[in-house]
Amino acid sequence: MLATAVAAAVTTPVVLLSAAPAFADTKPAATQQEQQKPTIEELERRVAAAQKAYDAAVAALTKATADREAALKDDTALAKAAAEAKTAADTANAALKDAETKQAEAQAALDALPADAPAEDRTAAEKTLEEAKALTAKLAGEAAAAATKLANAQTARDDERVNAVRAESLAKKAKEDAFKALEAAKAELEKAKAEEDGGEDEGEECVPEPKFTTVVNGLPTKVVGGTTVNFTMKVTNGTDKKMDEVYPYAFVHAFDTKGLKELDKYLDLEYYSGGNWKDADDETETEFGIGNVGPLKAKSSLTVKLRLKVDAKIPAGQGAAFVAGDYWNNDESCGGTPDLDYYEFEILAKGSNPGKVEDSKGKPGKPNGNTAQGGTSNTPVTNGTTNGALAKTGSSDVVPQIAMAGAAAVALGVGAMVVVRRRKAGSDA
Repeated sequence: MLATAVAAAVTTPVVLLSAAPAFADTKPAATQQEQQKPTIEELERRVAAAQKAYDAAVAALTKATADREAALKDDTALAKAAAEAKTAADTANAALKDAETKQAEAQAALDALPADAPAEDRTAAEKTLEEAKALTAKLAGEAAAAATKLANAQTARDDERVNAVRAESLAKKAKEDAFKALEAAKAELEKAKAEEDGGEDEGEECVPEPKFTTVVNGLPTKVVGGTTVNFTMKVTNGTDKKMDEVYPYAFVHAFDTKGLKELDKYLDLEYYSGGNWKDADDETETEFGIGNVGPLKAKSSLTVKLRLKVDAKIPAGQGAAFVAGDYWNNDESCGGTPDLDYYEFEILAKGSNPGKVEDSKGKPGKPNGNTAQGGTSNTPVTNGTTNGALAKTGSSDVVPQIAMAGAAAVALGVGAMVVVRRRKAGSDA
């Protein structure tokens, strides 16, 4: 699932930017294009409609998120009903257990009577036993009914929660689709305007570059609430050409141990630049995530310092750090890392002892076996670049639950990176 989401997100901008209508060669090309090409006004209406659809999808996702958060609370009507059914079932089971004890005592009393016991004593003991059996049978029926009611109440409560989570997931997908449609409409409009003005985009297409990598080092497989973890991301240009602008991307995503509650608000990912720590998830029109750390010479690398601040109130859970990269050159050629690599880590509550901890290993969304040779580099972002080595990335056969839960949102963000860069270079950005 993650591989598919990432592949779509990474390649979508390329498709949007490079797609051109194909026409049959049965008529003169210019004449047929003029007949089939929509007008600027029509394309503007399409953009307006796509924007309206996207705004509606954003609003729907906001509502779905609120509904999911409300459904997971313990004060909903179905949650209260389940709690009441649990209390009733516990009471019924306790009463049944007491009756079974009294029945056993009555049976023991009858069995203990001597053979020459008076008839009236035996009759009384037998009556007591029969009454105990009747009460036990009655309470057993009530306990079974209470258990059935409890099971039904718990199922209804669980269905409510599952449906709320599913609805939010569908709303996220709808927002993603609406965003892609809006970007496609905008790209078609911009292309039409450029052609109308007599200008053609002579820049090269944005393409995946296997020899451009982002590799995380030093991120532990376990993090503890209330601590700060320092690690790095090595950005390598393993190609034979200089990259004028380089935009690394880093993002953390986490859920609790049940996979229902998002924990992102407890995590703060920062990068070091210009003598200060800055938020790695800060987005603006001209800067996405970490921002431009280039230029980066051919066969060289640089190191981005990162730190993850874990709030002391964070519950136990499972997280992952996602990294990728994008580049833009002065000749308008551009591209990015083919994979969205992710590094898993376990989240432990404050005060936990993590024991012996190893560094997390990167898992790409799809196999990447490209390598390049070189030296090593520990040069910070602010100090330029030196010759370096392109780390070899492997492949992953297992997609963690945390990656599946957040793949849509994360992949959408990375997929938008190239579009942002292309927009930056245009006069209407």
